[in-house]
Amino acid sequence: MPGTFSQIYIQAVFAVKGRENLLDKKWRGDVFKYMAGIIKNKGQKPIIINGVADHVHVFVGLRPVMAVSDLIRDIKNNSSNFINEKKWVKGKFSWQEGYGSFSYSHSQIENVYNYILNQEEHHRKKTFREEYLEFLKNFNIEYEEKYLFEWIGDCVTPSEL
Repeated sequence: MPGTFSQIYIQAVFAVKGRENLLDKKWRGDVFKYMAGIIKNKGQKPIIINGVADHVHVFVGLRPVMAVSDLIRDIKNNSSNFINEKKWVKGKFSWQEGYGSFSYSHSQIENVYNYILNQEEHHRKKTFREEYLEFLKNFNIEYEEKYLFEWIGDCVTPSEL
């Protein structure tokens, strides 16, 4: 019986609402593990999840039965509920609307993995805005500035990483 075979690697990037530095380093790893569990429960393959105080990078091996938009919606909804249930932030935690998703070939997995692994060091030199605009440019994605993330508080200080 013929099967379906695929090789789809997606990096998604999304930010905390208002670009606030709310992802505290003390519990950020727990959120990333929780996100990995969401991805696995959806039948997808988490490769690496990492980020800093104001945004997250999720790198997944995606099966074609799942739409990227559905997966990111579920990751964002469930992880914000998780953060709120733990009461890790004052008030209500939520993710900003939207996300960026970027596809990669198998030969790029190691480079993307290492890039995401080293987010703290990377953001000592480059803001999230600079990083995100560079993604859009490198992937030849047309955009209008007004539809991008809110850039409030666009720098994360090393102590907030």
